[in-house]
Amino acid sequence: MELTDILYEKIDGIAKVTINRPDSLNAFRAETIKELIWAFYDAWDDNRIGVVVLTGAGEKAFCVGGDQKQKGEEGGYDYTGGLGGGIGLEIENLHQTIRNIPKPVIAAVNGYAIGGGHVLHVICDLTIAADTAKFGQAGPKVGSFDAGYGSAYLARIVGEKKAREIWYLCEKYTAEESKEMGLVNKIVPLNELQEEAEKWARKILDKSPTAIKMLKYSFNADSANIQGITQLAMGSLALFYNTEESNEGKNAFLEKRPVDFNKFRK
Repeated sequence: MELTDILYEKIDGIAKVTINRPDSLNAFRAETIKELIWAFYDAWDDNRIGVVVLTGAGEKAFCVGGDQKQKGEEGGYDYTGGLGGGIGLEIENLHQTIRNIPKPVIAAVNGYAIGGGHVLHVICDLTIAADTAKFGQAGPKVGSFDAGYGSAYLARIVGEKKAREIWYLCEKYTAEESKEMGLVNKIVPLNELQEEAEKWARKILDKSPTAIKMLKYSFNADSANIQGITQLAMGSLALFYNTEESNEGKNAFLEKRPVDFNKFRK
């Protein structure tokens, strides 16, 4: 597959997947999601690979979610073909792939992990963050939401009260704050991030692959019902994207003006 939005390499049992859109703070568009799914399936099918590392290009961002510039006037993203639950992005497929690949996925968060990018790191098995990383949600600020893994699974990690705070307030949290709430496993200086992720990956590679696979299946089993919630969430999100309320969030973001959701409370 010809890759335009990601970088993909395999070295000594480790597959490294890098979202490569630094000029857009590694925001994803439909092509990005398509390439990410392809890379994860390639790592899944390669028996030489035991661990996947997911990261972002540059020093500013891991991923800031969906590229608002790609969001069309009719609600969905500019994309033809494939799945997407009506929103034009195969994000549900990507989430399922990261969860179901029988190999641990380590998120190496090198900067902003916001919105849909925050959901990606939450779904990964482990998260190692640079000390400069920032975490948080943005959906309700831009007329969007993730009522599946992005909220239901997040609540299992940080607790109901904190998950509601993250979504309702849309604040940004430091790497240290995120570690305290259980979102991050370890914090290292930015220039040591990739080395540390590879060090953790090599430690996993020393373990029984079958044991690791079955442990991942076991961890996932307890929250497997969220897949059904995700399907409902993506369907409702597709409907929401066709509303004036959602478009107000998108347009305010693109026009760099204050958002006005008050008129939708009448």
